[in-house]
Amino acid sequence: MSDSICIAVDAMGGDFGPRVVIPASVDALQRHPQLTLQLVGQQNILTPLLDKALLELSAQSCASRISVIDAANVIENDERPSHALRKRSDTSMFRAITQVAEGSAQACVSAGNTGALMALGRFTLKMLPGIDRPAIITAIPSVEGVSYMLDLGANVDCSAEHLLQFAIMGSVMTTAVEGIVEPRIGLLNVGEEEMKGNEQVKLASRLIREHGDLNYIGFIEGDGIFTGKADVVVCDGFVGNIALKSSEGAARLIGRQLRTSFSRSPVRRFLAWLASPVLDEIRTHIDPARRNGASLLGLQGIVVKSHGSADRTCFGYAIDQAIAEVKMDVPGSINRRLESQAL
Repeated sequence: MSDSICIAVDAMGGDFGPRVVIPASVDALQRHPQLTLQLVGQQNILTPLLDKALLELSAQSCASRISVIDAANVIENDERPSHALRKRSDTSMFRAITQVAEGSAQACVSAGNTGALMALGRFTLKMLPGIDRPAIITAIPSVEGVSYMLDLGANVDCSAEHLLQFAIMGSVMTTAVEGIVEPRIGLLNVGEEEMKGNEQVKLASRLIREHGDLNYIGFIEGDGIFTGKADVVVCDGFVGNIALKSSEGAARLIGRQLRTSFSRSPVRRFLAWLASPVLDEIRTHIDPARRNGASLLGLQGIVVKSHGSADRTCFGYAIDQAIAEVKMDVPGSINRRLESQAL
């Protein structure tokens, strides 16, 4: 693989659109000398904002590594995926994904409508052979570092076979990104005992256990997501999305409570100043925004979903995630694993 990496960015997606995406993109160019970016969106809006950002960030030398691809329309955050598919032509999201499908870019990053991104990614890039549905995966902080959890909302209802496919994809992803040779896989359940859970989860447990190439450790409960017991946590999208949003809310609650508690008196503020290095380390580790960038696994191409409310720094993390996946050729690694074994 060439050292050069090209990423297509849906510059119109998310709550803040170009106001966040453009400066975050320029920041990424300064961090990664091998990176080139294609900003996809309404050219009459993007070009002046890009010129301004390059000047204000003293990044004129990066101008040759970033270009604008015109797309007249935008998929709104509340649009149904079926409507997004019908109006796909000349939308910024579709054009960005198409750049990957045509080989002009190696990955796509978008903060836009998740359902639309999933539908357009599946329509344009197609699924890897042996995978029925794409799954959303991201890193979750744990006491031992991070765990990877999937699915986080792409598939509300999943069969046992789908959960097996998620386990395989999550294992490959974790090996590629974290370098873990045999990632420990846990299946999220209401208890660790084999007799607990619904029939779908019980059957999935048997299928994963019988699949000889997976390091399956059995059921884990919700608290096990954060203990580091498993490197990969598998669940359906309904459960996974609730668990993810709950963890994000808990992290914000802890941060807010720390700020409130340490500001109640001069003595406490002084103690907060003394403890600031430790507190900053804790906040950094549990802050979900630092792991912004959820991957859509199972597609024949790399698509990374940024949180819709991501700020400039957090959107940059999503670009970094896409770069890491390009370097590790995550779709290719999953495909090679699937080809080497029968599902």
